[in-house]
Amino acid sequence: MAIAKAERLMNLALCLLGTRRPLSKRELRESIEAYLEAGSDDSFNRMFERDKDDLRELGLVIETVENLDGEVGYLARRDSNRLPPITLDAEEAAALGLAAKVWQQARLAGAASGALQKLRAAGMPEDVDPYEAHSALEPHIPVHEAAFEPLMLACRDRRPVVFDYRKATAAHPETRHVEPWALECWRGHWYLAGWDRDRGAERVFRLSRITGKVRTRAGRYTAEVPDVVTVRETVAGWAGEIADRSAVIRLRSGSGYPLRAKAVSVRELGDGWDELEIPYGHGLDAWLVEFGPDVVVLEPAELRADVVDRLRAVAKG
Repeated sequence: MAIAKAERLMNLALCLLGTRRPLSKRELRESIEAYLEAGSDDSFNRMFERDKDDLRELGLVIETVENLDGEVGYLARRDSNRLPPITLDAEEAAALGLAAKVWQQARLAGAASGALQKLRAAGMPEDVDPYEAHSALEPHIPVHEAAFEPLMLACRDRRPVVFDYRKATAAHPETRHVEPWALECWRGHWYLAGWDRDRGAERVFRLSRITGKVRTRAGRYTAEVPDVVTVRETVAGWAGEIADRSAVIRLRSGSGYPLRAKAVSVRELGDGWDELEIPYGHGLDAWLVEFGPDVVVLEPAELRADVVDRLRAVAKG
């Protein structure tokens, strides 16, 4: 079946590329054996429409032209389907191969593989294998959250979404109505940046805290979508990557190396504890909770209170 379809697509592409004038459905059916064998007009029409869509998805530019008699014809002009030579050196091809491997666990794996195949067909040197170059490196971005795929599609299609979200300080989830902008990965976790309609402000949501299914909604966005740089800064800020002040914590000796790497200063207190001054930004409380009893917040008071609230929420389940 796969071979038969590939042959049918190839024949249709050759017909559309080889003609100097638009060909009608009738003419295409008479020229391609698989279409002649179609049991009925309806069966042929469904087959032809699927094949035409498949060729367009593969990159073939198919024009639809209506003649003076009102009959619709199709053709693929060669000048519209000719790509300039693609020249990639070994390093560039290797970078593309590594980028494709990043998405092996996500829906984009097929698209990444297809893109490399198109580059190969368009002139990528035969002696360069983007998949094998630097094969010792196996980068990947883990995508385990069920919410990733529907949110990725919603961001692409600019469709509002609804989902239940449980904050770290809340015992139960609440419904959020969001206009999704972009997905970002920070410290191994995925975040969604978007416009929260209920709060009338931009917000960032950690995908692992989304419960249940993500539902899309009809209608247009009510807020302007910012450019990519602004979205990245928003995600970085809400993920704790942007700090505008300092915090002082006690850290058990021999633990919390990620905190020590960011510390502005470290002072030994004795009895197995050190005092650290670390940058303080949004999201630091969530990060500190991950170190459990090895961390004690000394100041500021609001950070200490946030950490205590999160620990109480975790204790309540």
